[in-house]
Amino acid sequence: MTTHFVVHEPGDSVGVVVVEGVKKGDVLTGWVMDGDTTVECATLNDIPIGHKIALQDLEANDTVIKYGTDIGKVVKPIKRGEHLHVHNVKTKRW
Repeated sequence: MTTHFVVHEPGDSVGVVVVEGVKKGDVLTGWVMDGDTTVECATLNDIPIGHKIALQDLEANDTVIKYGTDIGKVVKPIKRGEHLHVHNVKTKRW
């Protein structure tokens, strides 16, 4: 089994893609480190290595949780399987 993305904690709303070549429509397997379990998610976009995939639907102003930590807020709705990056998530620092 190939691990396509990693998730640190079961409550995280995103995973981080760890393989090259993720394309729209791919079904990815993610490894949830805390608990040593797996999760599957179909992609809605191409996603570059190191970028995030949504593990649940998120609405504008929702908090994004990665590694059990608040990493920012959603600025426009994101569907499960979508690419998360600067186009739809912003820091809360500024």
